[in-house]
Amino acid sequence: MTDFSYQLYSSRDAGPLSETLGMLAALGYAHVEGYGPVYADLDATKAALDETGLTMPSGHFSMDQVAGDATGTLTIARALGIQKVIVPFIMPDQRPTDADGWTAFGKRLAAAGQPIRDAGLQFGWHNHEFEFKALPTGELPIDLILAHDGVDFEFDVAWAAVAGHDPADVIAQYGSRIIAAHVKDRAPQGENADQDGWADAGHGTLDWPGHFAALKAAGGDLFVMEHDKPVDDHRFASRALAYMNTL
Repeated sequence: MTDFSYQLYSSRDAGPLSETLGMLAALGYAHVEGYGPVYADLDATKAALDETGLTMPSGHFSMDQVAGDATGTLTIARALGIQKVIVPFIMPDQRPTDADGWTAFGKRLAAAGQPIRDAGLQFGWHNHEFEFKALPTGELPIDLILAHDGVDFEFDVAWAAVAGHDPADVIAQYGSRIIAAHVKDRAPQGENADQDGWADAGHGTLDWPGHFAALKAAGGDLFVMEHDKPVDDHRFASRALAYMNTL
């Protein structure tokens, strides 16, 4: 049986962190994935994790945080037991527009992650849709980012599908680089408008039986439930976990 994790961003509009962690532990989750706000009070977050028995093997950190304060990033990771440091996003106005720019970004990302790797932790990039949109010259930004040694991959399966790619092809290409995967789903076209088109894992259009099997076969060992805009985070957390446990 696989132990599943939960990206706490999915519950950003819910109650206090301690209540969210209590809910997740009661549902049967083993892990959570952190992001910026939960690092603001490390003592409180650590206490809440200890109280519920949950662990935080992975966490999202901004590029500015990792590149500008490696010591601070490592302090957070060590305090919370994070072993996988993931950079998840750059703002549209910071995104390169050509292959040379994305190649340079990949180099900067690899350099920023070097102190993290030197400390014995894993370091990677988490995708959205834009990295899978071809540049005018045909290259994909995700390929230019992952061309650099030292940058592993947290694969957001659904965002690749939204961009028009078959996640199975991405897993076949980058399976050995995938250190975690986001488990999310996409509603049929025109449905779930109040959730920006997202669906609870296993209740949308993605082939999760196939993708899960392929990720496991490639060595995947951390599967993180995420929903970008759930109308009810408890319902999402419960249904996603129940479904994935059937696989």
